[in-house]
Amino acid sequence: MFRLIILLFSCSIPFISCVEKKKEIASEANEKNTVISELSIFNLPSRWTTQNDNDIELKELQGDVLVMVMIYTSCKAACPRLVADMRAIEAQIPENKKENVKYVLISIDPETDTPKRLKEFAVENGMDSNEWFFLRGSEEDTREFAAVLAVNYKKISPIDFSHSNIISVFNQKGELVHQKEGLGVNTKETVNKIVEIAR
Repeated sequence: MFRLIILLFSCSIPFISCVEKKKEIASEANEKNTVISELSIFNLPSRWTTQNDNDIELKELQGDVLVMVMIYTSCKAACPRLVADMRAIEAQIPENKKENVKYVLISIDPETDTPKRLKEFAVENGMDSNEWFFLRGSEEDTREFAAVLAVNYKKISPIDFSHSNIISVFNQKGELVHQKEGLGVNTKETVNKIVEIAR
């Protein structure tokens, strides 16, 4: 009986070490997938407030495809069309990919666009579900992020800004993979890129 126990124990050691090795390899693979490159927006130290008045860093959005645009809620010209473009993109994403995509609208007018105002805007535009993020930050962080997106903006009156109209797509590691400039343009190319990388 004692010999049988010893035999079983000695046979189980290679099995245990094999299981541990598999776990180690899987852990290394996961670590490799979450490594942030120098080109990632997740390196930015900026902090943002959401429409639900929560403070977040961009790296908290890691793991999803991010579709981003910069707007301001009191805009009456370009921004409503950019918002419509974002909604059109969201509507074309297949159901099996939807939970892997987040839509981020960043205010270029943080003074006016309080969390309360951003929340109202989200509700007004039917963008109040979990995949939509409306962010406001400090003037400095907003300028820095606009530079990353190649978005130019300038205050031209107390309530108006001139600004670039660019929709940007970032992969799960926060790297820019696609940009589309213009208003009311064909979104097929953007949708195809999102579907290609969303998983």
